[in-house]
Amino acid sequence: MSLSTDEIKVGETRERVLVEDLKRTRIVQYAGASGDFNPLHTDERFAVEAAGYPGVFAHGMLTMGMTGRILTDWVGTESLLRYGVRFKAQVWPGDTLTSTATVESVEDTDAGPVAHFSLRTVNQDGAEVVTGTAAARLEP
Repeated sequence: MSLSTDEIKVGETRERVLVEDLKRTRIVQYAGASGDFNPLHTDERFAVEAAGYPGVFAHGMLTMGMTGRILTDWVGTESLLRYGVRFKAQVWPGDTLTSTATVESVEDTDAGPVAHFSLRTVNQDGAEVVTGTAAARLEP
């Protein structure tokens, strides 16, 4: 799947609900898939008593991976050139996350046209949890 310059316009946006009511099970499944068993994400007692958090919370990379779906669903994995995020707030069990991607520019490069995106993922209260940028190759 590859988009052409005729199929994408500066200012165009896409929005996607990434997860509704994030379950602790999904967080633990991600720990198993990633090998990241930091007890802040898997052990309620540790997160509360030893670390002083209200409970366990999602891995930043889980949130980043979920956010990336808005891009891969739009431009495809094979077109993605760059993707980076900044973690703004923790994601808790029960959160609903919605992501928005916006085409900021389309650049002509020696390798062909490239679309540049801004990304924003918010929780159910509208608080930003992730912001980022990405670039994707386009067909001329």
